[in-house]
Amino acid sequence: MSNIPANLKYSKSHEWILEEDGVFTIGLTDYAQGALGDIVFINLPEEGDSVTAGESFSDVESVKAVSDVFSPVTGTVTAVNEALLDDPAQVNEAPYEAWLIKVSQVSDTEELLDAEGYEAVVAAEEA
Repeated sequence: MSNIPANLKYSKSHEWILEEDGVFTIGLTDYAQGALGDIVFINLPEEGDSVTAGESFSDVESVKAVSDVFSPVTGTVTAVNEALLDDPAQVNEAPYEAWLIKVSQVSDTEELLDAEGYEAVVAAEEA
């Protein structure tokens, strides 16, 4: 079973979300990085860009495929994890530490799942 920390929220499209003081930190879940395989490139937005809930804000290239990353929130990108541009494998090594972007001024969120709800999504996909 994938590693699913209880302190985070999740989207059905396999992003994790940590909200702290109105800032939403977004990354790829352990399940997502496992399904993708070795990540070799990440295309990230710029600080100041807008993201929209349910729409792609990034793409991740792995040895298997290129996959879109969807924003679970609508808001403004306030930080980008530049370290991933040089070392995208961090997402494979530590998916819950290798965040992609931070978003503030959030006006809308997708239906976010708690760990138990996300576990059910993963279980259904693995079945």
